[in-house]
Amino acid sequence: MRTLSRLPPLALTLALLFGSLAADLARASDGKPSLIAWRAWDEAQFEQARREHKLILLDLEAVWCHWCHVMDQVTYNDPAVAAKVARDFLPVKVDHDARPDLAERYRDYGWPATIILDADGRDIVKRAGYIEPAAMARLLQAVVDDPSPEQDAARPAQGFSLSAQLDAATRAELERRFIASHDKRLGGLRGAMKLVDRDTVEYALLRARQGDAGAARIARQDLDAGLKLIDPAWGGVYQYSTHGDWSHPHYEKLAAQQAAYLRLYALAYRVTGEARHLKAAQAIRRYVQSFLTSPEGLIYTSQDADLKPGEKAHAYFRLKAPARRALGIPRVDRHVYARENGLMIAAYAMLYSATGDQAVLDDALAIAQGMNVGRALAEGGFRHDRRDSAGPYLSDTLAMGQGFLALFEVTGQREWLRRAKAAAEFIDSRFRAAAQPGYASAARSGRLAPGISIDENLAVARFFNLLARYGGREVDRARAEHAMKYLATPAIARARITEAGVLQLDWELANDPVHLTVVGARDDTRAQALHRAALAYPAVYRRIDWWDPREGPMDNPDVRYPDLGKPAAFVCGAGRCSLPAYSAESLVQLADALGQQDGGVERLQ
Repeated sequence: MRTLSRLPPLALTLALLFGSLAADLARASDGKPSLIAWRAWDEAQFEQARREHKLILLDLEAVWCHWCHVMDQVTYNDPAVAAKVARDFLPVKVDHDARPDLAERYRDYGWPATIILDADGRDIVKRAGYIEPAAMARLLQAVVDDPSPEQDAARPAQGFSLSAQLDAATRAELERRFIASHDKRLGGLRGAMKLVDRDTVEYALLRARQGDAGAARIARQDLDAGLKLIDPAWGGVYQYSTHGDWSHPHYEKLAAQQAAYLRLYALAYRVTGEARHLKAAQAIRRYVQSFLTSPEGLIYTSQDADLKPGEKAHAYFRLKAPARRALGIPRVDRHVYARENGLMIAAYAMLYSATGDQAVLDDALAIAQGMNVGRALAEGGFRHDRRDSAGPYLSDTLAMGQGFLALFEVTGQREWLRRAKAAAEFIDSRFRAAAQPGYASAARSGRLAPGISIDENLAVARFFNLLARYGGREVDRARAEHAMKYLATPAIARARITEAGVLQLDWELANDPVHLTVVGARDDTRAQALHRAALAYPAVYRRIDWWDPREGPMDNPDVRYPDLGKPAAFVCGAGRCSLPAYSAESLVQLADALGQQDGGVERLQ
């Protein structure tokens, strides 16, 4: 596979600028002609809606989504529905992957999401999933007859936490839910939809490292259950399974989820040493390389659930690889978004830390180079696509910042820490909520206020906290606490069936990571071996530094390390540091002895 580093600069630039244009044009001509004249999202349409006394019908779809295809082909091609839309509505269709701000605002409504808004941008009704033609016709008429907004079942928080720590009652409730929400029979969370809740498993791995046998069982069962979502023919992970079991998958494959699962299984392998976890991570990577990687080495967005849009593909996905290829390949969305690429950088870095596979690191570095050329904004931020109709969005710069910090961990090269800090500055200047704690999904633009997402604030707080540990800046710690005050608000922390991510963040803010530092020249093979051992160490919450004294002082010189004239490694934690270790074996022994925050216990049994 060609990588970006091997492309001439002009070819690289052209590929990034025009690589997704063909996909846009193909998408416009894909499928049957619609009876509805769909428009792109445009703020001017609110004024048009006011002038023409119409409402706005927003079809927020996903190009990989089976029921979105059915909605297009059946509901919106129904003459009665089309006539009502033409008479009383301005119809707008948006790909949710292309507009993270709208996706976050309406994420609770699933795909397709049907939103009707008035000319002031108020949500009148919000509906989740497929709506058959007769029901859609009734809904449209009912809204025309009474365009007053429906009451939202979920009420926003009335006041926010003044503390960046969970109160005792909320922490106890979240700990109870961490156990109670686990499906002890089948694994995963209790409920009709089965997928691996990555926050739950990562928190369970952390607790398992601290000696919690119950958490170890949760992690093991969920990870093993999740293997059923991996495509046996091509690799890659399906989005989820329905019917309350792991045997009814929805076949779409999203790059963001490939990255999340790959990172989780690579972490699990690093912690557990279980070969099946490594096999899962490698199967996901093979799929990404085969189907979601561009000729320039960048990451495409998704692959469709259907071979033929709107037709269930159960029989197709039961076939082996050659038989599938003989029938064709489900459509791949060839947009290249910064968010998906940043997430894949972090996932590849995790896999490299667990395996030492240089090809994995090379691919991560190629993606980072490509994003810096083709998506970077001034002042450290990132565009979503080659050209954005709105934005910038929090998710793009956040994912790239996470990727850069992961590259700093696995390479020790300060350029990546510098870029992570620049991303942090951009996030805080553009997305920080002024009137409340937390960070918004986008800077306010137009009539719709951007949403504030639990998932994004979890990620941004963990990013800021870890960046503060590596970079030594108190301002990053304060930024993590700003996000945590939103998450620590009881109504928000308890909003979902479980919120293990909030528990993990609360613990990370209160504790130092296991800290392993290699002192030695980068071109010294002994220092390289020590760094490799540090990267493979099975801590969940950790900081890995590599200080080459020839490069000047460390960015965060919170510990003064001696230059002993030969490579050495040190383990620090709980306010103390070890004696120097000169071999990989002694480094691991010292880490096990001193890494008490992460448990310092043996690998899971």
